[in-house]
Amino acid sequence: MLGRFSLYGFLKNQKYYEPFLLLVFLEKGLSFFQIGLLVAFRELAVTLMEIPSGALADSHGRRLCMVASMVGYIVSFVVFGLSSSFVLLFTAMFFFAVGDAFRTGTHKAMIFKWLENRGRLSEKTKIYGTTRSWSKTGTALSSIIAAALVWRTGTFSTVFLFCIPPYLINLVNLLAYPKDLEGEEHGGKSLRDSFAMMKSSVVEALKFKPLRNLMVETMGFQGVHKVTGDYIQPVIKTMAISIPLLAGLQGDRGPATLAGGVYFVLAVLGIFGSRFSHRLVAETGNERKSASVLWCADFLCYAVLIPMLFFGWYIWAVIVFIALEFIQNLWRPMQISRFDHVSPGNRRATVLSIESQAKSLSSVIYAPVLGLVVDKFGLWTLGAFGAMTALVVMLMRNREFRTMR
Repeated sequence: MLGRFSLYGFLKNQKYYEPFLLLVFLEKGLSFFQIGLLVAFRELAVTLMEIPSGALADSHGRRLCMVASMVGYIVSFVVFGLSSSFVLLFTAMFFFAVGDAFRTGTHKAMIFKWLENRGRLSEKTKIYGTTRSWSKTGTALSSIIAAALVWRTGTFSTVFLFCIPPYLINLVNLLAYPKDLEGEEHGGKSLRDSFAMMKSSVVEALKFKPLRNLMVETMGFQGVHKVTGDYIQPVIKTMAISIPLLAGLQGDRGPATLAGGVYFVLAVLGIFGSRFSHRLVAETGNERKSASVLWCADFLCYAVLIPMLFFGWYIWAVIVFIALEFIQNLWRPMQISRFDHVSPGNRRATVLSIESQAKSLSSVIYAPVLGLVVDKFGLWTLGAFGAMTALVVMLMRNREFRTMR
């Protein structure tokens, strides 16, 4: 099953649009604020569907929810690839949100259930990190394929259509998962029961301080990274224009080549970050101390990003963006494990969906506000926003630690 889990992540990350998503929107004449509205709409839709999808996965079957996720993605790829209107882009974002909502939390719960059935839960950080590294391997390969597709087609938008075949293969992979990975309460639950489970899980998350604190950390760390990470694309495009060899290429081939190369590096570092997350935990002694180290690194990266973007030192800015991606991949397996520590076994998918929902909810707020600020003041505000958020969460964590003592 570890091979099947890894295959899922590898195929799921054949996202040939990923290095160019912001560039596609800019090419269509959208402002950063309008792009922020699209992202906010997507994340709001994810937020509204996230916990119900987790509850349905635990009560009606995780495999069914994963299949629904793949179908949602495929529909969104068709609309993105063929549409040119702002209204239709919202439609594509909705179906993409369906894919995200029915996937996040659910597949991780299936992995943890498999480990639990075999008495290997103590390996969850290592195993999840390994499967995530295969996801990043898929990302590395997809970045090269993406650049080649833009070279071949001459446009960014059509790469969405090439994402459909690997997602269809993943449908077959998911349908063949064994039944013992379904939710512990699978079978016979009504939709009302599913929403009752959802409601009680939300109340439990808000009342239970350790889980509530983890949600705040997710919003501060992953939420900020999610809305700032794609801004590397306009930076890359500006760099490509300044490099004579790339500037001389026809159409979008120059930015596509550079973006493909940078995203390949991001993915390779993501592989190492995911695989070595458990080693960082071992070196520091526990996951909370590891989180403290990563929070400090996150703050420093965003702080140094301010002058780099302000003065136009784009090569150094790209290096910092790459470092932030590496830190994110160290963080993710460890944070998922921290959530699992405080999750009731029979609601694992629901609680892990709450974790993902916290990230989505923060993006709803961050994306349009940050887009508006970038439109008005420039890209340097990305660093200021990230550094300020990291500082606030670090102060909160220190105060909590002093209270515990």
